[in-house]
Amino acid sequence: MAGLMQKLDMRQGQSLVMTPQLQQAIKLLQLSNIELAEFVEGELERNPLLERDESESSTESLRQEGEGEPRELELSAPSADANDSIDADSDVIHGDDSKSDLSGVDSTSSTGDALGAGNWSPTGSGGGASGEDYDAIANSSRELSLSEHLHAQLATATADPVEKLIGAHLIDLADDDGYMRADLDEIAEQLGVERARIESVLELTQGFDPVGVMARDLTECLALQLKDKNRLDPAMATLLDNLERLAKHDYAALKSLCGVDNEDLDEMIAEIRDLTPKPGLAFSSDTTRAVEPDVFIRQSPDGSWQVELNSDTLPRVLVNNRYFNEITAVARSDADKTFITECSQNASWLVKSLDQRARTILKVASEIVRQQDMFLAYGVAYLRPLNLKTVADAIGMHESTVSRVTSNKYVATPRGMFEMKYFFTSAIPSAGGGDAHSAEAVRFRIKTMINQETAEDVLSDDKLVEHLRDEGIEIARRTVAKYREALNIPSSVQRRRILKRAG
Repeated sequence: MAGLMQKLDMRQGQSLVMTPQLQQAIKLLQLSNIELAEFVEGELERNPLLERDESESSTESLRQEGEGEPRELELSAPSADANDSIDADSDVIHGDDSKSDLSGVDSTSSTGDALGAGNWSPTGSGGGASGEDYDAIANSSRELSLSEHLHAQLATATADPVEKLIGAHLIDLADDDGYMRADLDEIAEQLGVERARIESVLELTQGFDPVGVMARDLTECLALQLKDKNRLDPAMATLLDNLERLAKHDYAALKSLCGVDNEDLDEMIAEIRDLTPKPGLAFSSDTTRAVEPDVFIRQSPDGSWQVELNSDTLPRVLVNNRYFNEITAVARSDADKTFITECSQNASWLVKSLDQRARTILKVASEIVRQQDMFLAYGVAYLRPLNLKTVADAIGMHESTVSRVTSNKYVATPRGMFEMKYFFTSAIPSAGGGDAHSAEAVRFRIKTMINQETAEDVLSDDKLVEHLRDEGIEIARRTVAKYREALNIPSSVQRRRILKRAG
């Protein structure tokens, strides 16, 4: 039996050490401005060396850079300086080194300093990369709000990205009671689509749980609940149309209008009283989080786009170096000195992380605007194909970092407020070898052509393919069929029968 031997080897390698500071930097990327403010409040209570930046200089710098002549952010090529962004997925830390200096920012600066606003004309180049699944970071385990509950249902209710974007916009407009009271004509004009498309998506969301949600008024809310119970007969519909008479206890008029007797009317009133007039209240308002934009996108008089961080919700903190020097001078025990040192390091790292988080969000948002300027200018039908890799390559970051930045972040645009991830969509090749077409824009075009059909001119899937190719969109017949089925549109034979019966 061979004897055991001890051997000493030395190997060189690379590994990623996830220090607590690095984990914190990654966590901060995923938080919205509202969540970030809550986190910073906790740090201010725990760390005596941190103080809130009460000065207006950083806020004014953000606002002023969005006015007049904003300076350009060169984002077309990856940055050569790795310290320009928090990109934990591509940073490698060697050995046991616990330091990961991801920023060259002075620890005494506020998070709002020196942040610029991007400015482009509406003719930026579009991304033509193929689509991919969106890698969103999972939400926390806290109780869901009504908005989150509805967004989760929207994700599985339709495969059409245009419908998802419209649905997300409608859900964000819903109030705490569960009502969507906004004007549909204004929404249609804002998004650049016809009202019928908005009504179709609204009807889809009105089928979500809780029953009655997304109604435009009380009558519609109660009607949705009665329809779910299969109790929306003509008499009940008439009663709902005359709720003001019911409130005045005008039972004689109601019996005449509904064509029922006393017993039937009593039963109908009892059914209505069992309904929920405010279905959204099933979700506690304590857990409903207000959606505030993290980024503003505004159009300049010359037609260019300005990208600006929302400084009103962006927390700004400083390291109090004067207090650090005072308590360091009087500290005697090793425990006190260690505590002071740790507080100083944590405070400095937090300020750096906040600053770099703001810069990273601004870079990602600016590139999204560069890629999707046609949507901003002309509406949802002009969304370009875009994926995480396209943005990541353009700004010199890892795809996972872009995914974290776009998770739970909202941008306020002239067309409404949207979550950043809704700007990412797959691509359809161009027949002429030009720019690729957004998949949802192609779906939108298919639905538009079908909506314009007559009983004598119903388009088969093959005809749809021909029309799309005439417009420069290279697409297979099976893809058209798949998109049509995802839009819940019947076959051409079924549509012809429907149109003939309607005629």
